[in-house]
Amino acid sequence: MLSYEVTIHLDDASLGPALERYMTTQHVAEVMATGCFRDGRFERSESGEYRSRYTVETREDLDRYLAEHAPRLRTDFQQHFPAGLRVSRAVWEEVV
Repeated sequence: MLSYEVTIHLDDASLGPALERYMTTQHVAEVMATGCFRDGRFERSESGEYRSRYTVETREDLDRYLAEHAPRLRTDFQQHFPAGLRVSRAVWEEVV
């Protein structure tokens, strides 16, 4: 099993409320609607960073998401938040 994790670092802390609203009312639901992931969570750390974590059954499902859905969803995110934050992405493989 794999996890696809997107971490968001705010350079402008005032974006926090808008980011939380966008992610919880739109973005996570749209990612889940692709049918590629088993579950998804959006979390905030004590330091004010955010992350979305999605569980995927197979690498093929993740590759399908990245090829067929990620470009559209990333464009929409960028249109909502063109500046003031940095995004990093990672794929994690469950070991135990």
